[in-house]
Amino acid sequence: MTYPMTRTAISLRTLLLATALAAVTAAPGLAQSADDVVATVDGTDITLGEMIVARSQLPQQYQQLPPEVVFDGLLQQLIQQQLLADALDEVPPRVGIALKNEERSLRAGEEVTRVAEEAVTEEALQQAYEARFAETDPVTEYNASHILVETEEEAQALVEEARAEGADFAALARENSTGPSGPSGGELGWFGPDAMVAPFQEAVAAMEPGTVSEPVQTQFGWHVIRLNETRIAEAPPLEALRTELTQQLQSEAVEARLEALEERAEISRPETGAFDPMVLGDLSILEN
Repeated sequence: MTYPMTRTAISLRTLLLATALAAVTAAPGLAQSADDVVATVDGTDITLGEMIVARSQLPQQYQQLPPEVVFDGLLQQLIQQQLLADALDEVPPRVGIALKNEERSLRAGEEVTRVAEEAVTEEALQQAYEARFAETDPVTEYNASHILVETEEEAQALVEEARAEGADFAALARENSTGPSGPSGGELGWFGPDAMVAPFQEAVAAMEPGTVSEPVQTQFGWHVIRLNETRIAEAPPLEALRTELTQQLQSEAVEARLEALEERAEISRPETGAFDPMVLGDLSILEN
């Protein structure tokens, strides 16, 4: 007995068939070389390589278009450009100059890319990471709470309350502090050296965990500080600094390459005053 195929089976079979047909029909006909000719205009070939480079230079909004749309549109653009280029009887000097500049820029860019890529290895990253923290002294971080009031008298009274046996510093902060941390019990969380204004930071650095300071004055008012904990800050893992270290290695490598090239090159520069900088805006010179 035979049974009718379900909608799911039909859809699956159709999908598999379409995929197989696409693989069979697409693979043999695809161009494999940058030198493959995609069009010829009055004897001038336009190659696949030229189309690939042209596509890579398209604005981002065109990068998401379907490949067939990009292919047809790009080919038409290159054909039209070739027609217009062939119609030009005499090439202006500025075009040759622009081409020379473009070649120089592209070649320089390729060398920068090569040097930058070769500079970044796991070994180099590890060495740069270790060098970053090799001579770094341990950094103490602080976890503190505070109560901020307007006068020294208020602060002194709160110091005595906070130092009393069984005192609840957080409750005192919620009840008395005028600072933004008051509602959260005066908690400031963890912070490192120089994170706070100088008088506050100096007071915290001189305290022992679990103690309450004398009144400390800053531009914000009078503080009563409780140092909750201290800890030695650990160095961040390499992965957290990978991007930064990569950029550092690449920048150093490119700079070193430029210095080496300049040292062995013969470079002459114009004497001071030989050219007026204003001349850079005179495009008519390109026609001479």
